[in-house]
Amino acid sequence: MIEPSLIGMVMAVGMMAIAIGLSSWQRLGLSKMLAIATVRTLVQLMGVGLFLAFIFATRNPVAVLAVLLGMVTIAATVARSRIDRDLPRLLQWVWLAIFVSGLVTMSYVSLLVIRLEPWYDPRYLIPLTGIVLGNAMTAASIAGERLVSALRNNRTEIETHLSLGATPVQAVMTYRQAAIKAGLIPTINAMMVVGLVTLPGTITGQLLAGADPLMAAIYQILIMFMLALATLIASLVVTYGIMQQFFTSAMQLVDPAVG
Repeated sequence: MIEPSLIGMVMAVGMMAIAIGLSSWQRLGLSKMLAIATVRTLVQLMGVGLFLAFIFATRNPVAVLAVLLGMVTIAATVARSRIDRDLPRLLQWVWLAIFVSGLVTMSYVSLLVIRLEPWYDPRYLIPLTGIVLGNAMTAASIAGERLVSALRNNRTEIETHLSLGATPVQAVMTYRQAAIKAGLIPTINAMMVVGLVTLPGTITGQLLAGADPLMAAIYQILIMFMLALATLIASLVVTYGIMQQFFTSAMQLVDPAVG
């Protein structure tokens, strides 16, 4: 494996200097944002690297679980802010959606596919879970935002279905299905062109680390299947939770953010 030197890393930062220079030249108004993004990337990733080095060295199951729960909470907070900041109890549903998607997917993979020994091996569990949670967060954000918008923008049509005897589930089924599909589109699109148009980060990283190309491809296949399952579960749970908030026990459509 070719490890970048200190000079090499300085030269890498030079790419951002070029980007900032181009932005200033074209007066795009992005120079400040690019500079902040550069600093945050350096600080955050170096901090994560040092922290994970400590976790990998200790191999403590309690510490590993604490890290994973922290990742779930951060992902849920970000997803909730992208869906709607005013919906009550939305954070709990988003947290549950991301947690369940990660738990089911990683339990299946850890116990049946790669069979981790021990089960909390941080070198595998934390990176794989991070990939799953990041994509589950994106899927939950897209599906949740799409469903909330649909419920608010199609109130008359939904109430018409309810007045004709439809249940809340039946009245919003079309909108929920569309929201779930929207949440899965990024993952499905990636699966359609993986290896043909792009080489994902996992296989690229393994190749750069000197792994066998076939083994790297197998790991990437595993990850793509993990993401498909996790994003579907996250979308299902978060849309179900949103539906629960928009209907009363008397099957009336309400906007909990207003009430």
